[in-house]
Amino acid sequence: MGSFSIWHWLIVLVIVMLVFGTKKLRNIGQDLGGAVKGFKDGMKAADEPKEQISQGTGAADKTVDVQAKDLNK
Repeated sequence: MGSFSIWHWLIVLVIVMLVFGTKKLRNIGQDLGGAVKGFKDGMKAADEPKEQISQGTGAADKTVDVQAKDLNK
C-alpha cells in the first residue's frame, strides 16, 4: 500500500484521457500555463522600483482637475 508503481500511474493517465479527451486536457494545460506566466510577470512588475514604472510620460505625478458637465442639456 506504499507508493504506486509506474503501471498504476499509466493506467490512471489512460483513464483520465478517456474521460476528458486530449483536446480538453491540452486546453487546460494552456490555460494553466498562461496563468503561471501572468503570475510571474506580475511578480516581476512588483519587484521593480516605482521610479522605473512611472518613467513613462510623467503624467502619473500630476493631478488633473476636471469639472463634470451636465449631460441632460
